[in-house]
Amino acid sequence: MSDAFLPPVPPQAPRIDSRFWPWLMRGLLRFSGWRLLGQLPDQPKVILIGAPHSSYWDGVWGLMIKIALGININIMIKREVLEGPLGVILRPIGMIPINRKAALNVVGQMVKRFNERERMWLGITPEGTRKHVTHWKSGFLRIAREANVPIQPVFIDYPSKSFTLGPLIHATDDSDADMAAIRALFRPYRGKHRNTEAP
Repeated sequence: MSDAFLPPVPPQAPRIDSRFWPWLMRGLLRFSGWRLLGQLPDQPKVILIGAPHSSYWDGVWGLMIKIALGININIMIKREVLEGPLGVILRPIGMIPINRKAALNVVGQMVKRFNERERMWLGITPEGTRKHVTHWKSGFLRIAREANVPIQPVFIDYPSKSFTLGPLIHATDDSDADMAAIRALFRPYRGKHRNTEAP
C-alpha cells in the first residue's frame, strides 16, 4: 500500500509484521507534510545512507517514514540510546546497538548479519555524528564491498521537508573515488542545521 507522499514498496523489501503502526505513521506523516521521494530499490539486501545528519529530528522523521512504509530497516545507533527508556521502543523496530568506544569489528559484524539473512536493509548515517564533520566514515563502503550489497543514498532536505532516494550504487575497489562520487550527490541538500561538507 502507498500514499502520494510515499513510493510503492517493492516485492523484495523486508517487511514488518504490523498493519496498525504503518497506518498510524502514514497519518502522522500526512499531517506533518514530510514525504519520501524517488523509487525504492527492489533488492533483498541494501545499505541506505542518510545525510546531512544534523539533528535528532532526522531520526524521528526517518523512523516515521520507515514504519509508514512497513519496511524492516535495521539502523545502527549508539548503544547508550538503547540502554535508556527508549530502548524498549527502539529495539523492536530494528535498532542495532553499536559501541563506538570499544575496539569492535563493526564492519565484520554487519557483513556477518548480511550473510546470515535472506533479506536485510541496513540504515547508516555516514557522517557518524550530528556535529560538523569534514570526513565521512568509510565503514558503509567496506560493508557494501565485503557483503556484496548495493548502496542506496537518501538525501535529507529540510527546506522541502523531504527524504529523496538517489541512484543505487555498487562499491568498487577504489574507496576514495567511491566516497568522492557519493558525497557529491548530497551537496544540493540541506539538513536542519547545515548541509554536507565538501571532502
